Amino acid sequence: NLKVRYTTTIMTALGIGLTVAVLLGILALVNGLRTSLEVTGNPRQVLAMRQGSTSELVSFVTQEQFNTIKFLDGIEQLDGEPMASHEVVSIVALPLRGTTEDEGNMGNVKIRGLSPMGLRMRDGLELVEGRWFESGKREVVVGQGVHGIRANTDIGDKISFGRGDWEVVGIFNPGRSAYNSEIWTDGNLATTDLGRGSSRSSAIIRATDEAAALAISNRIKEDQRLLLEGRLERNYYEEQMSSAAPIQGLGIFVAIIMAVGSCFATMNTMYTAVARRAREVGT
Repeated sequence: NLKVRYTTTIMTALGIGLTVAVLLGILALVNGLRTSLEVTGNPRQVLAMRQGSTSELVSFVTQEQFNTIKFLDGIEQLDGEPMASHEVVSIVALPLRGTTEDEGNMGNVKIRGLSPMGLRMRDGLELVEGRWFESGKREVVVGQGVHGIRANTDIGDKISFGRGDWEVVGIFNPGRSAYNSEIWTDGNLATTDLGRGSSRSSAIIRATDEAAALAISNRIKEDQRLLLEGRLERNYYEEQMSSAAPIQGLGIFVAIIMAVGSCFATMNTMYTAVARRAREVGT
């Protein structure tokens, strides 16, 4: 029966397999996002943003505010300088590899402008290819995740954002962290190019220990002159997982609908299989 009526068998298998594939795809997407965000951030680092901001993209921290918080007690020193980085975050649209901008396969990629100290504050960075960007030059380095799926991210390619083109000079691997999906460049030049004046998106500070990090976070919140909110960096990335909850719920809802549909499809194909064999059964 399976050999003679192979079309019915294939349709039944595909109906069930498609349902399982959709559910697995959605759950894999959510799990991957959760894993990358959970491993991002240092428990001793504090992220300062504007009060009420839900992400770095909608926040701003002025140079005056940054100068105030980077000299708070409890901040770790490196070569006589406080471990603090004033950073600007924006986005750029890049097409998928093998496609062009005209084909409608554009996707937003996060651009992060940071200082040399900001690079040193990121643990576990590995330069896979090329070199790091140089301060004052229109150069960028791209995360390995971006390089794998987005066009115009090979060494020597040009990425257009702000007021001109930026040359890709390196590819870095930050492990499984969310930085894998970012493009990094010089913070001073990026801030000027994006027309942000002296304001940037956020400030990252590294404390001497986790207790000091919590104290600095509370001090930033309580200082009414700053109008900033201090969060532990790891907590901030864990909170970003809330954006994945609707995706997971929608995926499960769609999978349930498809499961019900595949049940009816399976029953129909099985009834058809029996109906086709009515003469054989009768005999």
